[in-house]
Amino acid sequence: MQEIARFASLVFTALIAGGTFVIWTGFDPAPFSPATYIEQQQNAIRGLNVLMPVLGGLAIVSTLICAWQQRKRRGVFVLLVTGIAFLILSGLITRFGNQPINDIVMTWNAANPPASWTELRDQWWGLHRLRTICSLIALALIAWSNVQQR
Repeated sequence: MQEIARFASLVFTALIAGGTFVIWTGFDPAPFSPATYIEQQQNAIRGLNVLMPVLGGLAIVSTLICAWQQRKRRGVFVLLVTGIAFLILSGLITRFGNQPINDIVMTWNAANPPASWTELRDQWWGLHRLRTICSLIALALIAWSNVQQR
């Protein structure tokens, strides 16, 4: 059971961190035209709006199980709990920062963007970079905890 929890924790956290990292490195919206940005963003929201929170929840739960199993090994336990904290922080940034902007973007018409579209785009992008950093820190901590368990 312990190996399964460790494997799940690492895989789900890697999927979250990898997904956000790929978006950060491959989809900087600054050069996009308004229509391209709106179409791309709406497509990404439709594809990821359910998947990413599910993966995040699975990452947190499986890492909680790992932390519980390692509660007597203080160093590993602290790494895992800190990783969980960064996963939760990433989720909170998403829920209360990115998702409200996503809800607004989903109402936009690519042929007629609102005048303030770049302000929301830039706000979303800054929040995305912050949650990516949090998820990458979580992944590093959880991966390191796996190395320490040997």
